[in-house]
Amino acid sequence: MRLVQLVHETLGRKVALVEEPNVRVLINFTSVYKIATSAIKAGGTLTKIILENRSDELLDYDSIYEGKSEWKLLPAFDHPTDVTKLMLAGTGLTHKASAENRQKMHEAESESELTDSMKMYLMGVEGGHPKEGEIGIQPEWFYKGNCSVLRAHNDDLTIPDYGDDGGEEPEIAGIYINDSNGSPWRIGFATANEFSDHVMERKNYLYLAPSKIRNCSLGPELVITDDFSDIEGTVRIIRNGAVLWEKTIRTGEVNMSHSLNNLEYHHFKYANHRIPDLGHIHFFGADAFSFGEKITLKNGDIMEIHWKNMGRPLKNRLTISEKEEFTISHFR
Repeated sequence: MRLVQLVHETLGRKVALVEEPNVRVLINFTSVYKIATSAIKAGGTLTKIILENRSDELLDYDSIYEGKSEWKLLPAFDHPTDVTKLMLAGTGLTHKASAENRQKMHEAESESELTDSMKMYLMGVEGGHPKEGEIGIQPEWFYKGNCSVLRAHNDDLTIPDYGDDGGEEPEIAGIYINDSNGSPWRIGFATANEFSDHVMERKNYLYLAPSKIRNCSLGPELVITDDFSDIEGTVRIIRNGAVLWEKTIRTGEVNMSHSLNNLEYHHFKYANHRIPDLGHIHFFGADAFSFGEKITLKNGDIMEIHWKNMGRPLKNRLTISEKEEFTISHFR
């Protein structure tokens, strides 16, 4: 089951069920967030609520997806009213290729010496898939931002004036919401472009934290499934209408140094991540990205990410922002 969130200039927000080549509008709900909170109160019957609220209204998905409709795709999950009630975070070094790329960024003094990044990846290989009932090694973790940094399919992803670079990170994100007691519920998964500043990160691995505080994108579809075992996809960069770079990518537990349960445990073990009604978008790491193959993205490049069985591809254009002026006031 796959959902999209839509917005219309005069009709407002809607949620719709994907029924290719159309989407079927749902009644009574204008956000996935509200559907999920209602499902929790009803005992966890998410798919039942969705099916019971189907309308007869069908919209042409192609025109919406291509940006040719009065309806616009929103991120597959967001908070409909308060940007501070959605937390974006992620785990890095969960895929061998990402660890190898990080190793190249921060070469050690000798060829035989492993960087801290590779050591952390190997710690995951050894202890990231614990036996049932056991707790595995904790992964690398980073903070991305709140809902204000989230972009949708066809939106621009922007390099800020203080940034050194911007590059795609093709991932799948887990989508969660905490109930009124603070217990997390996984809603599903969505295609994601985590989008980071790899040049800043390469200067010094301690710059990883600020290199991650950038905009990012999610969607276009939220997939309600428990299957996160082995997922294949494709990432490509399109420049001036032609494919500049393309690569097959893989994710899912069999391709990662940590199990899903272990990643979820180490994110939600912190009490401040279990605030009631707080939503979460959690990025699970990338298998490959163009920066790792010495490609520098340019203004206007299109980043496209497609995972099989995860809905339609996610596309975003790269832009470079002008300097943002702001002042800091102080009290006397």
